[in-house]
Amino acid sequence: MLTLTSLGGASTVTGSKHLLTNGDKRIMIDCGLFQGLKNLRELNWTPLSVSPSSIDAVVLTHAHLDHSGYLPRLVRDGFRGRIYATAATRDVAELILKDSGFLNEKDAEYANRKGFSKHKPALPLYGVRDAERAMEMFTIVPFQNAFELPGGATLTFRYAGHILGAASADIEWDGRRIAFSGDLGRFGDPILPDPAPFPEADYIVVESTYGNRTHDPADTTEVLGEIIERTVKRGGTVVIPAFAVGRAQSLLFHLWKLRTAGRLSGVPIYLDSPMAINATDLLHAHSDDHRLTHDECTAICEIATYTRDVEGSKAITASVWPKVVISASGMATGGRVLHHLKSFASDPKSTILFSGFQAAGTRGRAMVQGAQEIKIHGQWIPVRAEVANLSVLSAHADSNELMRWLLEFRREPSRVFIVHGEDEASEALRIRIDRELGWNATVSRQDQVFDL
Repeated sequence: MLTLTSLGGASTVTGSKHLLTNGDKRIMIDCGLFQGLKNLRELNWTPLSVSPSSIDAVVLTHAHLDHSGYLPRLVRDGFRGRIYATAATRDVAELILKDSGFLNEKDAEYANRKGFSKHKPALPLYGVRDAERAMEMFTIVPFQNAFELPGGATLTFRYAGHILGAASADIEWDGRRIAFSGDLGRFGDPILPDPAPFPEADYIVVESTYGNRTHDPADTTEVLGEIIERTVKRGGTVVIPAFAVGRAQSLLFHLWKLRTAGRLSGVPIYLDSPMAINATDLLHAHSDDHRLTHDECTAICEIATYTRDVEGSKAITASVWPKVVISASGMATGGRVLHHLKSFASDPKSTILFSGFQAAGTRGRAMVQGAQEIKIHGQWIPVRAEVANLSVLSAHADSNELMRWLLEFRREPSRVFIVHGEDEASEALRIRIDRELGWNATVSRQDQVFDL
């Protein structure tokens, strides 16, 4: 009996973990961290409903933390199988997982030193060594090549756009074909390929982050330029919390376009995230996975001043001159950007510019919704800066693009499972699929088991 269970990424956009079970064989598709609301983050500390040691393989669609970030904990708790991913996803995951382990350790250390944690002592969910052990378990699977998994399943990765190396997973097992969208990117993205069509599938598992919304058709470069120019005119700093992989590189691309058009002359641009710097370097290493030429990659990479060390980051914060600072994390949940927010969120001349979806319970969501103060490292910081959200820069397919991807399937599937979305977004997509396609669609719930 083949079954599907969502152990995460159900009724939420974080913690994606989808489990295929066939007899005594188990394959997990994605293995992400829960983020945002406290009750979700606490699930990272709750044992999975299945033993990690009973999972035979993990298929990783892409490296973002909400899809890959639980892997070190899975390994720590007994997983001994292989992790299957594209080459670029493997390289990006190494950056993200090691950084996550480091931040987990540092956050616990900082909480213990400052005494603001309720736990005595505060412990990391996992550390750098756990991330290193997870990296030892990766097996590279090229795009468009059928690859045999444990238990007789067959995996084919297809381009998903979204970030470098991102894939949708086409899995055939015991006579049934299941399409996992992963996170789908935008059609017509200037950097990444369009999400690739599937010929057919018996079952589809589709994300729904923007299942109830369509993106603003405004010109991204123009909107970004206007925000920066008005902030600089009043003498302020633009702080952009950005995902180190994907969003940071897109921002550099649009800033490069502004500079080549003769705008932002004399405005310093800083990329203050070692992981984002390394991820930008990967554009050269994986040139087949994006649309940019070698010369464009070089020009984009040179548009910003890279800040690798803490002292350089502190110098940026101390500077009173107008500037643009891109720093992780994208939802302001951790990392160096928190120190910039502590300095600039209270400055009415400055702008805090978010660059896409902000999950419930994150500082980013709170600020976009008008929070007057935010809590960072146990301290309440007033928000007096302009707060904007460049949602047009989102790396997620919107509702129309999700439907476009589904329409590429040549025949009606037996069922569509809607995952990786907040309740309203998932339900809106379910209704569209029902009305426009007439397909049987279900919004998956946590730990709900479906027979395939």
